[in-house]
Amino acid sequence: MYISIADNQFGFKKGHGLLTAVLANQWVDDTATGDIWARLLCLLGGRFDLVLQSCRSGHRLPETAMFTSALQRLGVTPQQAVWLDVDEEGVKAAEGAGMKSILVEDLADALNKLADFTGVQAVTAESLPPSCSPDDVSHGYVTIKPGVKTHYVEMGSGPPVLLCHGFPESWYSWRYQIPALAAAGFRVLALDMKGFGGSTAPPDIEEYSQEQLCQDLITFMDKMSIPQVTLVGHDWGGVLVWNMAQFHPERIRAVASLNTPLFPVNPSTPPMETLKAIPIFDYQLYFQNPGVAEAELEKNLERTFKIFFFGSGETGRPVVSTTGVRARGGLFVGLPDEIPRSNILTEASLQYYVSQYQDGGFRRPLNWYRNVEANWRWACSRPTGKLLMPALMVTAGKDIVLLPVFSKGMEDLIVNLTREHIEECGHWTQMERPAEVNSILISWLQKTHKTTSVTMAPKL
Repeated sequence: MYISIADNQFGFKKGHGLLTAVLANQWVDDTATGDIWARLLCLLGGRFDLVLQSCRSGHRLPETAMFTSALQRLGVTPQQAVWLDVDEEGVKAAEGAGMKSILVEDLADALNKLADFTGVQAVTAESLPPSCSPDDVSHGYVTIKPGVKTHYVEMGSGPPVLLCHGFPESWYSWRYQIPALAAAGFRVLALDMKGFGGSTAPPDIEEYSQEQLCQDLITFMDKMSIPQVTLVGHDWGGVLVWNMAQFHPERIRAVASLNTPLFPVNPSTPPMETLKAIPIFDYQLYFQNPGVAEAELEKNLERTFKIFFFGSGETGRPVVSTTGVRARGGLFVGLPDEIPRSNILTEASLQYYVSQYQDGGFRRPLNWYRNVEANWRWACSRPTGKLLMPALMVTAGKDIVLLPVFSKGMEDLIVNLTREHIEECGHWTQMERPAEVNSILISWLQKTHKTTSVTMAPKL
């Protein structure tokens, strides 16, 4: 299949068994002013299988040779191709070359005609935003210290934005955000957090204290030559980014969290007592004994991820309860053996999560929960001043664990706090409401990075 969509209006996602292409009459731009063409070509190159420029092919539209060259490169016949154009001359030329063609006068009408021809529906406002697969991104590794290596994926250029996932996840949980933030002009780095996926680390529990995790992240930034970064976290990643903002504010340009609020520390109450006082946190107490939760979660990885990942609006499926876990003897006790896959998870996505836990299991990820006392003592030592950098808190109305009410009072801890709320959304915010999350993050990031900071001269 051969598709060219004019005027940069991308109505179909790359993939679905289709090949997509853009043909363009363009001069070589060797001027020293601006990078508009470079950015456009980079954007097109990431969206289409072929971008054929007249200045590099030796032909120009509407010459038949331009179409022939494109078809040969794509490996398709004219009868397998359809051409879209806003120009009647181009449409006639494509038809003369044996291709079906569509004159684009009304975009919606043209996309409907294209859908009739291809059998693939056009992207609409309700469609999921483009995601990236593991093959679409650049992978890298940074050695933090002997035995500790951080895996990350990277896309885009511009101010660095570092994405930190939660439990039991992977960098892949940001698959809908990575392309969107990169296209918006940011250098996006999504980590496999310590002990998850491709990030290796020892099994020692103390390796996963918040103090150690923050220090590891600082080392990662140092070795990547990133002096200051904007952090975005979810779940445990949210805990980490708030701690980074409090203990290492000089390295944080701005900080955002999905679902996870900044919890104020109470030096007078032991942390285990705090957990016991909140019934929906009982699962965290169940996670404390090494080996117990591991055995349950590793028994059937497909079932585990089918249970964990579900959308808030789904009906007719069993939902895991985080209360009374110790009393009933396990997190999944009482649930059926066969669990339907959620509509927020494709089969390919499910298998990728499974692959990330097949070798390493859950021991290291669960160790994030096993530093309750150490994290509390460290939190009690932190500075008492308010956070001054721009901050974003996104709550989800249907999250059954990180309730929106937990974020009450954050304005007392953060001077420059922006709030957003997605009511019809559960815990897996990036996957369940990716378009809304992208819109919120991009708007806030662009506003944040347009703000001019005031540099204070040091006193001698």
